[in-house]
Amino acid sequence: MLDNRGKLAVETLLKIVLVLVAILLALQILSILVGAIISTVVNLVLPLALLAIVVLIGLWLVDYL
Repeated sequence: MLDNRGKLAVETLLKIVLVLVAILLALQILSILVGAIISTVVNLVLPLALLAIVVLIGLWLVDYL
């Protein structure tokens, strides 16, 4: 019976798995940071945008536009 198993050593497979886990963790951390940054920007810009809309509607109502 021929034994045609993979030629990779256990240490090499372990290194591959550890690199893949490290990449996965880095992507998770990056997504958390990007989500926090986007959330902060939205929380800062949204009230200003709403205020600008209210001011524009007010100016339109009093015919200053």
